[in-house]
Order: sequence, then structure tokens, then C-alpha cells
Amino acid sequence: MIKKDSLSIDLAENIKVLESIYADCSDVIFRHFSIGNRIKAILIYIEGMSDMEEMDKNVLTPLMLREIGRQFDIQTILEKNLAVSAVKEVSTFKDVTNEVSSGNPVVLINHQSQGVSVGFAKSEKRSIQEPTSESVVRGPRDGFIETLSTNIVLLRQKIKSTDLKTKSIQIGRYSQTKVVIMYIEGLADHALIQEVENRLNRIDIDGVLESGYIEEFIKDHPYSPFPQILNTERPDVTAASLLEGNVVILTDGTPFVLIAPTTFYSLLQSAEDYYGGFIIGTFLRWLRYAFLLVALLLPSVYVAILTYHQEMVPTSLLISVAKSREQIPFPALVEALLMEGSFEALREAGIRLPKNIGSAISIVGALVIGQAAVSAGLVSAPMVMVVAITGIASFMIPRYSAAITLRILRFPIMFLAGTLGLVGIMLGILTIIVHMCTIRSFGVPYLQPLAPIRNTELKDSIIRAPWWSLKNRPHWTSDYNKVRQPNGQKPSPSKGKE
Repeated sequence: MIKKDSLSIDLAENIKVLESIYADCSDVIFRHFSIGNRIKAILIYIEGMSDMEEMDKNVLTPLMLREIGRQFDIQTILEKNLAVSAVKEVSTFKDVTNEVSSGNPVVLINHQSQGVSVGFAKSEKRSIQEPTSESVVRGPRDGFIETLSTNIVLLRQKIKSTDLKTKSIQIGRYSQTKVVIMYIEGLADHALIQEVENRLNRIDIDGVLESGYIEEFIKDHPYSPFPQILNTERPDVTAASLLEGNVVILTDGTPFVLIAPTTFYSLLQSAEDYYGGFIIGTFLRWLRYAFLLVALLLPSVYVAILTYHQEMVPTSLLISVAKSREQIPFPALVEALLMEGSFEALREAGIRLPKNIGSAISIVGALVIGQAAVSAGLVSAPMVMVVAITGIASFMIPRYSAAITLRILRFPIMFLAGTLGLVGIMLGILTIIVHMCTIRSFGVPYLQPLAPIRNTELKDSIIRAPWWSLKNRPHWTSDYNKVRQPNGQKPSPSKGKE
């Protein structure tokens, strides 16, 4: 257990306590030295986490060569001896261990009850690259990385206003992961900011290794399969959310940031909707809504019609389907579950395999298994086509968290279709809609702006209206500062010379 007691003026006593704390830690270095050949001091750091060259040049050398005068204290050292911009006083053993664990060396001096933390943390980080989970058709191609400070810089480069605020906290008893709340003062509701901060402060866990840990702790309905917090690794998407009054949560060690609150329609929107023309953006949204229904309901409708409602199928098509199924030993429900389960297994296997062979294996595997299943008489050719169309439709959902929710809900709806027919499908749809109407994301209704209806926000949900008509920003919990831009910006055709 790390002591919270204050440092002693006796350096030997401080060293004894710290050596007991860092017992069996061979990578923690205690570097003894003397200031001006008179006053004993020690430099504590973790090997590999601190910049050795900078420590030698800007800490050890100036202190060891310093001439000791009458006035000698921590403030004098900070002002005259350390040519370092990032310095911090530490006064307790917990402060010392926190700084050392973060990679910042700590200097302790005899007869001084305070120490100095020097900002020489060094860490390996990958370069800024295009996001891997969100393909970019048009727009910035930079993506978040695992380094928190770099991610904050990426956002500040896009929003240069001094109203962009950050609040930092640590979560995890052992990992002590740094988490930062970002928002734009004057746009984000103060009640929303306070609620996000309160939920984060309530988290008490051993460690946080990814933002998904935090997401499970702070969402309103933990047992719902629907994502209630948006995650992204695109800085432009995050900056756009900040400008709409959202709150962003950045976690050290992961490229995925959390955006709250969110709605169901936000999960179906893509950044490219706003970078192209509004006609193209609206068409793409309608296409996603249509294929969302296909991804969720197509196998269930096929099973229900073949099992209970054959009269709905044209005679020629019904004869063709019946001919293809005459050798199939399973009912339509079992056939659909078999094919959908195999398709999901292939898709998951393609993700887990190495990238250079994963996509090839998943595509070839689907073709081979589908053809073999048809040839063996286990499934019919129409069912293979239905599953293939369903799989393609699920890939049109921009957010992975929303797409996997639809993949999960597809199976219970197939059971309802196989037992109750189209009535079962309608019961499943009604159950899902009722459930979605009860969900809130930090107080915001999940189906807003349709339930409840907010006319001003319909311009950016079902359709994507032109930028000059999006006068108001979609404020979630407040109505202050809701005007995004003035009227009168609609472009007008220029008149030619007569």
C-alpha cells in the first residue's frame, strides 16, 4: 500500500520508505548524488520510461556543479538550476510514486520536505495514420493514436478557440489511467458536463485498459444491446460533435474516444454525409435506412413466408423455391439459423486472422461452404442468396457497434418468424421500438428527434439538409446558444451581363 504521508526532511528516511515501496522492482533506479559536493540528493526514475540524456544534461549536471550559497531551498532550485519547463513540486510519497510511474523523474534533497518532479517522460508511440475501423472516402485522413497528449493536440488543431476546455482525472487503482473530458464552454450544457464527471468519478476498478471499460460504467441502460455512447477514432467526427454541444471522453492508451450523448440516428450517420452535397448525403442516408431493415428482417421474412404464408409468393417463384428445397431435410428456420451462424462465424474468423489473409479466407470460405452446402443438399440456393444479401446490408451500417447489435437481434426475430410467422416479426419489431423509446443517453431520448418530435432537428436526421439551412445546432439538454449561424446565407445564382 502506497503511503500518503508527507515527505520527511531526512533523506535517508525517505529513501528507506521508497525502497520498501519499490521492493522487487529492478527497473526503478535510485541515483545518489551530491549537490555542490555538500548536500546529499537522489534521483528516482524508471528505466526506459524517462529520457536519460535530458536528465544528465538538465538535472544532474547543473545540480552537481551548483555552488551552495546561504539560501538553498526548492524554490531556488526551480528558479535557477533546472532549465526544464515542466517541473512540479511533490510533497507526499503518493505524489512521488505517481510521478515516477508516469515516467517523470523525481529529485529528493536532504533537509527538504519537498521534492521536484521533472517532465522527462518518454514513451514509444506510433505515427498518426488513417483510421482503420472507419474508412475515409472524403475528409481528413488523420486518426487518433494511443497517446493522449497527441489526441488532444489533434482536436485543438481543429478547434482553436479558448472555449475548448479539458478536465483530467485518473481512473484505476493500479493502472491509474488518465482520462480527459473535453467540451466547448458555452455550447455544452453544464448539467451534462457535471453528469459525465460524476459518473466517471464513481468508477472504482483495478485498471482501465481501453475506453470500452468506461463505456460500460457510464451508460444509462447497461443491459440494452444498443450502443448509447458513440465511439470513434476520427478527429473530424469528434470535433464536429464538440461543435454540436457534446462532451468527449479521451482515454490514455486507446485511439477510440467516447462521445456523449448520442442518438440512434447518429449511429447511422457518416462524416462523408456532410462533406459531399446535401442531395448525395440524403440519398445515402435513405439507402442506409432501407438496408438496415434488410439486414434485420430479410432472413426472418423469408422464413415466415416459406413456413406460414406461401400464398404471398407468386406461383412461378413459389414453384422455383419449392423445387430448390425438395431435397432439403431441415425446415426453413433451421436452414436460416445454420447459414446465418456459419456466416457470422466466417466473418468473426476473418477479423481474427492476419490482415493479409483474413479477408481472402472469409470470402473464399463463404463461397466454398455455401456451394458445398447447396451441393450436399443441406441448404437451398435461395437461402444462400438471402444470407449473402443480408451480410452485404449489414456492412452498410457506418458504426460497428450498431451493426453488431442488428446482427444479434436478427436471431430472436428469426425464432419469432419460425414460430408465429409475420405476426411474430411484428411482435419483435414492436418490442424493439418500445425498448428504444425507453432508452436515454445522458437524459436524451434515444429516438430523438422523432420520439419526441423536434421539428428543428429533423433537417439533420432523416435527411441531410444543406448547410445554409442548418441554422440551429442539435442541442441535447439545453436551449441556450442554440443558433449555429445566421440567416441569409443561401447561395443565389449570379446574373450574367446583358
